[in-house]
Amino acid sequence: SNAMKKLRDDFSEDSDSDIPEKFTPKTDLFDYTRREEMIPMRDGVKLNTIILIPKGVQNTPIVLTRTPYHAERRTLRFNSSSLSMVVPQMNDTTSAARYIIVYQDVRGKYGSEGGYMMNKPLTGPLNTTGTDHSTDTYDTIDWLVKNIPESNGRVAAIGGSYEGYTTLMCTINPHPALKAVVPFASMVDGWMGDDWFHMGAFRQEASLPYAYNQEATRKNEIKWWSGSYDTYDAYLRAGNAGAMAASRGMESIGFWKKLAAHPSYDSFWQQQAMDKMLAQHPLTVPMLIVGGLFDQEDIYGSPKLYKVLAPKDPEGKLVHFVLGPWNHGQGRRDARSLGPLQFEGDTGGWFRRNVMQPFLDHYLKDAPKLDIPRVLSYETGANAWHRYDDWPPERTEGQEAHYCDLYVQEDGKLGFEMPAAKQAFDEYVSDPAKPVPYRQRPTIPSYAAESTWGEWLVDDQRHTASRTDVLVWATEPLKEPLRVAGQPVARLFASTSGSDADWVVKIIDVWPDEVPENPKLGGYQQMLSADIFRGRYREDFAVAKPLVPDKVLEYRIPLPQVSHTFLPGHRIMVQVQSSWFPLYDRNPQTFVPNIMFAPPESYRKATQRVWRTAEYPTAIEIHIIS
Repeated sequence: SNAMKKLRDDFSEDSDSDIPEKFTPKTDLFDYTRREEMIPMRDGVKLNTIILIPKGVQNTPIVLTRTPYHAERRTLRFNSSSLSMVVPQMNDTTSAARYIIVYQDVRGKYGSEGGYMMNKPLTGPLNTTGTDHSTDTYDTIDWLVKNIPESNGRVAAIGGSYEGYTTLMCTINPHPALKAVVPFASMVDGWMGDDWFHMGAFRQEASLPYAYNQEATRKNEIKWWSGSYDTYDAYLRAGNAGAMAASRGMESIGFWKKLAAHPSYDSFWQQQAMDKMLAQHPLTVPMLIVGGLFDQEDIYGSPKLYKVLAPKDPEGKLVHFVLGPWNHGQGRRDARSLGPLQFEGDTGGWFRRNVMQPFLDHYLKDAPKLDIPRVLSYETGANAWHRYDDWPPERTEGQEAHYCDLYVQEDGKLGFEMPAAKQAFDEYVSDPAKPVPYRQRPTIPSYAAESTWGEWLVDDQRHTASRTDVLVWATEPLKEPLRVAGQPVARLFASTSGSDADWVVKIIDVWPDEVPENPKLGGYQQMLSADIFRGRYREDFAVAKPLVPDKVLEYRIPLPQVSHTFLPGHRIMVQVQSSWFPLYDRNPQTFVPNIMFAPPESYRKATQRVWRTAEYPTAIEIHIIS
């Protein structure tokens, strides 16, 4: 054939390379076109941007995600001719709706120019560069609507975790073309309860590898390394977070230096907390806030956002809140189960089809009036979605909601009656040399191939209940279902023989000893809500103060949100301990200025007492729908 003859004529055995000078892939069978652009920002820096346009579309919206996780890789989930296969599962409905999908490397990462700053704050005292995620998004949207002729000039921003942070940032001084935002599991306040700290306790096992991978190189080429299969051993040998960071050469990494220099909730953290920033700006862009009940990374941010923004929208037109039965990423992908828990179908896919896409269609394509409630929450235990007018709900389906106290009592009992004793407590010895593991050992790093990091918030808690340094109280088996919705608060009356202490409080659903439909769940201690509080911040999160040894002090510890029904035959359990290792760094239990650099001799045993008297009634405040 003529084609074969041309190949023979063009072929030269004298050539030193079989690679052509230029090769253009055949994409005529693709259902989309792919554009790669370097979009200029106001300071001249150009940001690498991938634009995926469904073939044949006109007058269609744009969905934008700004990422530190490599736009090229984020738009090649599978190397396919189909747009729905190429983009992350989060975009399954937007690709089906034939939206234009855009991913952009944030400033300083992968293909984008400029310098990278982790969680870059708004321009101001913490950022004097003159640019931030808000300005970069504004400039990006301005370019997109002017240079993509297939668009209708309307843009939505979507993203989860760090991408959720950049999504929120673009609502501050937003571009007029920005019509809707969907922040999934967004990073809101890194000290109070999201990625880096939880109420003062440093999340070393999550934070150190992440900062190392993100900031050591522009393209994440150098990865955190491990010298131990069990991270419990590795962090225990290191001694403190500072020593572990030094062993990896992190002294030159900017974000680690900031973490180490700001262990308290000072102005550095307060001035960049997204809830505080958004509270100071008008609410102009419709927002669908998406959170997970079992988010192992950013469990604090989404409910806090709703709490701050809802009063700005009294009619419920701009702010909607969805709370799913999800870990950190499940709202963005398949979500039929989590660990041993089974849900009613793919809850993530159901949400994206029936809530997120109608929300986007309404604001980006003038689709019919929304039928989305102000709050939509999945109730575990009952395995059902519920629509509410607010969160926590005051009334639903003819039922009133109210707060009630569950008191710790003698003999390991838990009940609704306040204790009457004058002198009563339960105690344990907390030994920093043998900290309580946050999950059953070996603790596998989150980046390991076999890791189940995303499931640890539903781990069976029997591995800690049998330890002598963990206190346990439980109700009798329930005779009627007990439905709870909202944020529990632990009112802990406790004393320590040391001068500092951590307090970990866990609320647990204890399943019956036998479960006929699933025998493996017999006796399962399902953690519903748990958190850690560093005692030195009892009076002021911004100022660390030593505790008075052996003095009974009250700690009010807000716990993560719950939406759950305790079924008949189940029991409610509360556990209290003083370490959650190695996810959180150990408290030496002797007051030192900065625990990240605590000397070895400061780590000492301490006797911890939890009091249960009429004067000191330790209790868990729960929000009951009855």
